[in-house]
Amino acid sequence: MNCKESIHIKTKEKDESSYCWRKRSVGQEFLRVLDERNFPMDELVLFGSKRSAGTTYTFRGKQIEVKLLQHNDDFKGVDIAFTSAGAGTSKEVSRKTITKYGAVMIDNSSAFRMDADVPLVVPEVNAEDALERPRGVIANPNCTTIQMVVALKAIEKLSHIKTVHVSTYQAASGAGAAAMDELYEQYRQVLANEPV
Repeated sequence: MNCKESIHIKTKEKDESSYCWRKRSVGQEFLRVLDERNFPMDELVLFGSKRSAGTTYTFRGKQIEVKLLQHNDDFKGVDIAFTSAGAGTSKEVSRKTITKYGAVMIDNSSAFRMDADVPLVVPEVNAEDALERPRGVIANPNCTTIQMVVALKAIEKLSHIKTVHVSTYQAASGAGAAAMDELYEQYRQVLANEPV
């Protein structure tokens, strides 16, 4: 599994949530939001890859060690699992590990976005769609789409929208080091009047 890091949250008696993220900044932001919103929980468990297992994070004054994410019974008793570990990892762990014992997997990757039996949900727009989830998975669109549909819903309430033409431009850094190297090389080619 390629998951770098994840969070597993136990709330009240048996309610548990998990979160699996790809980059430390995403996971740290998730922890910040959980804390800021005072998300109720009794226990927080972090999961990660072999490289991240053993790393510790502080959450609400408590040191929490990252456990290895693997196919086992770690998700038994979990009600909600938040994942953002990339499409391949999400597909691999969805049925074999996370939803196996009834957890609802809320996935931030592109793995399930086009699947007819997985609701694509933006809570401010269509939260009710999350109630019907035959595979136990809820997907969300990418970041630019989320912001756009929240704004479009408000406009639609005022006047029906017939057509929307969209172009998005996202940072190459979001695709990782290889994309940054490619961008650098393309800039070099342009400046040297070489074909790109």
